[in-house]
Amino acid sequence: MAEITIGSLVEGGKASGGPPLGPALGPLGVNINAIVTEINEKTKAFDGIRVPVKVIVDAEKKTFRIEVGSPPTSALILKELSVKTGAKAKGEVVGNLTLQQVVKIAKAKETALYGGSANDRVTQVLGTCKSMGVTCDGEDPRAVIGKIKDGSLKV
Repeated sequence: MAEITIGSLVEGGKASGGPPLGPALGPLGVNINAIVTEINEKTKAFDGIRVPVKVIVDAEKKTFRIEVGSPPTSALILKELSVKTGAKAKGEVVGNLTLQQVVKIAKAKETALYGGSANDRVTQVLGTCKSMGVTCDGEDPRAVIGKIKDGSLKV
């Protein structure tokens, strides 16, 4: 039998043997408690954020491995701001991040963002900030992106 992959969105550190994982894993005969414990250990840094998780099971050998994806950039921004949603209307500002906070988010998403440099990844996070109604150091994110691109602001 080939490997079976089960994907799910799990709140960081709060996976359980109930739905959606338990019913999907039960028929495969693997130790659900061991899987849930490993998922919770690997996702505890993302407390309060839904994280994509894949459980790859070899049903013959009853072995498994866990792959934890990266949470959405928008979820990391909302967590950093301690707000529930982004802007609902054009021009609305829901919060302000410092450049250091934006860099922190870019580092957390390093493997999931496109771009070969830290500057590229930071500008991607700033682009998400713009669409969510979040400013950076009190400025429109587009202005900060411009400063990064022209070299007047170092990341």
